[in-house]
Amino acid sequence: MRVLLVEDEVLIADDISAALKDSGFMVDLARDGEDAWFKGDTEPYDAIILDLGLPRMDGLSVLKRWRAAGMITPILILSARGSWMERVDGIEAGADDYLPKPFEMAELIVRLRALIRRAAGMAQPVLQAGDLMVDTRRMTIAYAGQPVRVTPLEFRLVDYLVHNMNRTVSAGELSEHLHGVEDTGDTNAIEAIVSRLRRKLGPGVISTRRGFGYVIEAGA
Repeated sequence: MRVLLVEDEVLIADDISAALKDSGFMVDLARDGEDAWFKGDTEPYDAIILDLGLPRMDGLSVLKRWRAAGMITPILILSARGSWMERVDGIEAGADDYLPKPFEMAELIVRLRALIRRAAGMAQPVLQAGDLMVDTRRMTIAYAGQPVRVTPLEFRLVDYLVHNMNRTVSAGELSEHLHGVEDTGDTNAIEAIVSRLRRKLGPGVISTRRGFGYVIEAGA
């Protein structure tokens, strides 16, 4: 899953980025409101973590611009502003959740995963497509009841396809969500990862639609 983190405090941003990466997320960082607005408007993200107290453009203004432009990406607000009125303002502007500082990193991760699952129409942390099971909390994969050892990149690829079940995802889109905006990688590398996964899961779990991309069907 690819996340945009909008946070201007360096130490906080570094801590959150490290925790997200340890939990299997690909993280892009914006340190001011204008950069956040541009990245959110031009890059595809599965979720956005947005601080309100930002330089150059405050977080609430960024949020309103995104929603006015039709963005439907789940947004979790982080802010030291803890009053209930500010929470109401954030929710009314289009935020999906609100976590006041200070917070426990584990709670941030849990809330973020829940937002992404709900956006994909999935309520449970363990996702299933036929005999394939993906545990988003433990970052593990099982097939036909047997655990499958995968690398972090392999897990992220399967996780993204399962969250987008029944939708064909292009190699370019997969590359963006695995490598982020700074390093989009090579679509040939995506083909190599898919080939490794097919050896581990069997040939029928990830289907190729020539010229379009890859898909995991609900009955995989």
